[in-house]
Formats: sequence, structure tokens, C-alpha cells
Amino acid sequence: MNQLNPKSLLITVIATFVVLSATDYFIHQVWMMPVYNATASLWRPDMAAGGHLVWIHAGHLLAAITFAMLWAVGFAANAKITCGMKYGSFMALFSQSHTLIGYAVHPYPLELVWKWMVSGVLQGVLLGIVVFLVYKPATK
Repeated sequence: MNQLNPKSLLITVIATFVVLSATDYFIHQVWMMPVYNATASLWRPDMAAGGHLVWIHAGHLLAAITFAMLWAVGFAANAKITCGMKYGSFMALFSQSHTLIGYAVHPYPLELVWKWMVSGVLQGVLLGIVVFLVYKPATK
């Protein structure tokens, strides 16, 4: 196991959280909003007012901690930017498996599913680049 750099890890978690939150805002509040409005019966009525925003932030924080920690302990020591991109891609594909399962059990339109998948993979690549650029392993 690589020796962690706690200060760098904390900065990486914060950067990952900020990028994840910002990209999710643009994905869901801008790009996807017409699809969400067309399928309003599928969503909580208070989502437009941010009724469960604390849970969204908690999910982003949990994802940022997990994403950054796994990068730091498993990949950062000898990584190149392509490793960060691959890491982000595979983490995103793992996460997007639930989108396919959701499509099987919920009445989501196919447009929603493919937009979630494409944006999720692109977001994962971006987050992989972020952790590569921000996290600096401890020196021995």
C-alpha cells in the first residue's frame, strides 16, 4: 500500500467534490432538465425546490472521498495522465451499471438512460484527470 499524503488527499477530495458537484449541476440542471420536466411523474415533487439537497451533497461527498482515496492508495504512485483517464473511465462504467439496472426496473425513457451514461463516463474521465493533477503521493 502506498503511503498516503493526508494534506494532498484532503485537497484532492475537495477538488473532486467541487468538480463533481459543478458538473452534476450542468448535467442535471441544464442539459437534462427538459427530459426531467417531460418525465415529471417519475421524480419527487420537491426536487425542484431542493428538498433533498443535503442528500445530494452527502452523496457527492461520499463519491469524492471514495474516488480520491482509491486513486491515492491504488494508482497515484507511478501514474501518468492516461492512467487517471482510464481510472475515471472504469470507475464511471462501474457506477453506470446501476443506470442499466434502473432502466430495467423503472419506467425511464431510453433518452434519459443514454444521456446519463454518456455524461457519467465523460464526468468520470474528467474526475480521473482531476485526481491525477491534484493528488501528490508522499515522498519516501
